[in-house]
Amino acid sequence: MEARVKPGPHEIRLARAGNPKMRERDLAAQLGISEAELVAAHCGDGVQRIEPRVNDLLAGLEAVGEVMALTRNESAVHEKIGIYDKVVTGDQNAMVLGENIDLRIFPKIWAHGFAVEKRDGDEIRRSLQFFDASGEAVHKVHLRPASSLDAYQKLVAALSSTDQSESVAAEPVEDREGPESPPSAGAFDDLRERWSKLTDVHQFFGMLRSLKLSRRQAVRMVGQDYAWQIDNDAVTAMFSHAAQGAIPIMCFVGNRGCIQIHSGPVQNIKAVGPWINVLDETFHLHLRADHIAEAWAVRKPTKDGHVTSLEAYGADGKMIIQFFGKRHEGQGERDDWRFLAENVPRIPRSTAA
Repeated sequence: MEARVKPGPHEIRLARAGNPKMRERDLAAQLGISEAELVAAHCGDGVQRIEPRVNDLLAGLEAVGEVMALTRNESAVHEKIGIYDKVVTGDQNAMVLGENIDLRIFPKIWAHGFAVEKRDGDEIRRSLQFFDASGEAVHKVHLRPASSLDAYQKLVAALSSTDQSESVAAEPVEDREGPESPPSAGAFDDLRERWSKLTDVHQFFGMLRSLKLSRRQAVRMVGQDYAWQIDNDAVTAMFSHAAQGAIPIMCFVGNRGCIQIHSGPVQNIKAVGPWINVLDETFHLHLRADHIAEAWAVRKPTKDGHVTSLEAYGADGKMIIQFFGKRHEGQGERDDWRFLAENVPRIPRSTAA
């Protein structure tokens, strides 16, 4: 079978002109290219390449004022309206710790950047868009009516790239987790012992790495006192109960280059086809419920008592989305969240995968 020949920049622009309403991600998939290749094809026509210098970007974004931050993966889109403040820069990890925009960023994953201007009727919609080496979107910043256009233009000028070519080389990226390997002999006992000694949820990833386990392997193995499988519809049920009970939650959606977090209540929950949507004033979430292959409730010990998360995984074994009850370091878990997490429908162990 012959490999499909990728369209060049001219063909990509024609396809875009012929499908003006189609989302970039969907059009790119239809054309057999990455989203970054689709955007790059329009360089010089509303698109300018910028350097993905994360620390310089974060330092300049606060002056832009109110914007919408968007982070997504294949199955969930997480949008927050706010200001990029309380920035912590770093080469390996960077953070934004503002009241509304809360991000954990892995700068080395960010490979391509673009400033995009798109005409929508009489308006021009402006955004900064960043992609990994494979051309997958890692993070986007969309301007809003209250944004400072002057600060935005100064930031784009500061980040402008000398390379304004109309194509990018989309390269396959190595999966940081890799395929799941069979657990080693004694892995169950090691996992149980290390899990029981956790004092902070941030120690969890290091534990998995040292045991050479994926997150899904660990929750499947550890035992029902620490993790139990729940019905795939439990996420939808959780949203309804959290909204009705005014229970503030933390909602994490991430990809290889960025994790975006909502902390607070959810109110306006709307299901449309396979999508579960949160449509609140400063938080929008769009989740493909039909992509959830497994869902788990997970209990981790901390120095402040155990905390409980709800986690949804796709067919590939990767996490789609994760939820906690809202809490701050040094606080115990909210009783209403714990009750909710422990009482969503479970799948009996005998039938769990």
